[in-house]
Amino acid sequence: MAEHPTGIPIQLEPLVVRVLAPNASPYTFTGTQTHIVGTTALAVTDPGPDDPAHLDALLRVIDGRPLAAIVVTHHHRDHSPATRPLQAATGAPIVGAAAFAPGVAANSSFDALYAPDRVLADGETVGAAGWTLEAIATPGHTSNHLAFALRESGALFSGDHVMGWSTSVVVPPDGDMTDYMASLERLLGRDDRVYYPGHGEAIERPQRLVRGMLGHRKQREGQILRLLREAPRGVAALVERMYVGLDPRLVPGAEGSVLAHLYDLRGRGLVGETEGDGAWRMA
Repeated sequence: MAEHPTGIPIQLEPLVVRVLAPNASPYTFTGTQTHIVGTTALAVTDPGPDDPAHLDALLRVIDGRPLAAIVVTHHHRDHSPATRPLQAATGAPIVGAAAFAPGVAANSSFDALYAPDRVLADGETVGAAGWTLEAIATPGHTSNHLAFALRESGALFSGDHVMGWSTSVVVPPDGDMTDYMASLERLLGRDDRVYYPGHGEAIERPQRLVRGMLGHRKQREGQILRLLREAPRGVAALVERMYVGLDPRLVPGAEGSVLAHLYDLRGRGLVGETEGDGAWRMA
């Protein structure tokens, strides 16, 4: 059996089953993890890419039981496209994250066809017999990102905000580092027992990981400030110095996150842009 078998249901706890989609990549790790919540009436969280094999695997797990909701943390193409065939097969409503912002999705990784039936605001819930999912607003990776707390068990479906294998990519204009850091601080103040992320293994000590992620981002911020104290630099030059040996396929994501840090630092009055040459400097 493969180390990370796709399409195989794995029971994580009495109310949660995980199914891995076959979309592994440098940005998705082993693939998108879809979670099925409940025992009688169900929810499917982040159904993943529009892949027939993955849809068939989800329908086998559902096994004719009523699907109360298709729940979406955010509208990237590895998370939400399967909402459409899954809704066609089951009739379940699509709930959760808001639709994409007009003008942003055209040249991005957004699912431009994503169309929720109900957008959940922070603190709103969706549920059925035996389970309740509460929306926790966690903007940053995307402006519309939600996590979902399973009240009955203390689990949190953390989407791409907190993952089990890597820090999240934050790419402007929709990604926002100021929001991302605030969302991490918010989760740090919660007492969730375990995180089930969109990518990577379950996170059994989530507060410890979130503290580490905050520290990592502050280290990146410190790197940027040290380099700009030496000389004005563009984003590509900063990435070259900060991410030595980075897989070339991941450079665009690193550039996006560095730009997000720069925007955050500019908002705090610490850096500015040099006229005409695309370089950044200390304020």
